[in-house]
Amino acid sequence: MGNKQHVAVLMGGLSSERPVSLSSGEACAAALESEGYRVTRVDVGRDVAAVLADLNPDVAFNALHGPLGEDGAIQGILEYLAIPYTHSGVTASALAMDKQYAKTIAAAAGIPVAEELVVIRHDILGSHPMEPPYVVKPVTEGSSFGVVIVMEDQSHPPQILGAHDWPYSDRVMVERFIHGRELTCAVMGDEVLGVTEIIPVGSSFYDYESKYIKGGSKHEFPAKILPNIYQKIQKLSLKAHQALGCRGVSRSDFRFDDRFSDDGEVIWLEINTQPGMTPTSLVPELAQLAGYDFGALMTWMVEDASCER
Repeated sequence: MGNKQHVAVLMGGLSSERPVSLSSGEACAAALESEGYRVTRVDVGRDVAAVLADLNPDVAFNALHGPLGEDGAIQGILEYLAIPYTHSGVTASALAMDKQYAKTIAAAAGIPVAEELVVIRHDILGSHPMEPPYVVKPVTEGSSFGVVIVMEDQSHPPQILGAHDWPYSDRVMVERFIHGRELTCAVMGDEVLGVTEIIPVGSSFYDYESKYIKGGSKHEFPAKILPNIYQKIQKLSLKAHQALGCRGVSRSDFRFDDRFSDDGEVIWLEINTQPGMTPTSLVPELAQLAGYDFGALMTWMVEDASCER
């Protein structure tokens, strides 16, 4: 594909992750322009199908995050319009966005996951649904929105779960809390990239602030872990990418509990089919480690775009 293509960068959208998507989208659009593409920035609203039909770009670069952007919805619109697009297709996007379905498929592929229950949030206000410590998270949100950690010394589940203004789905996942280190690994097509350790600064876990605010977390890449653990995480990341049918770029997140032994326990948490592309994001760093600068990564993603993904 030549560098004179017209690329529509889809950004913003309607989810809680709109600000992150705008930041990702702007970074991607600027990089694509510097690579010689003709770029139109599209702030995605309810009229996106009409906007795209009118624009008729050669490729849609999907820089959306969260519901409607990475759950198969926008992917379905792009399939209808026959506009080639980046990242995963309809089915893989829908499965990966739903933490319960994603974990079921990962476990069936032999990937180690934490024990969990899926419940209605109001049903667990009176008593612990499992022995603490555990994590409560919305089943279909990203960027750590709505995540609540319940530690051993808490006598009952946090009352925020009963809030009238809870902005997420009532269906939540209760998952065994995994102590230890936060590790992440990216996959680019059939190529597995490196492993990064994420060290939150001033926070007990990798929350929204740690992810997106400059200085909110320290990225140690490549991660300082034993070679066999490093390779295990790479292998599991590629396995998850393939088991869920992902395309383009994805990123798998893990916890590694090495409190009692160097080999410890590696647990797969989830896969991100629309990983962040902001200046502080993990995938651009890992791609650079593999020899792809930001512009080369963007070019690869546009050239990889297709329909029927």
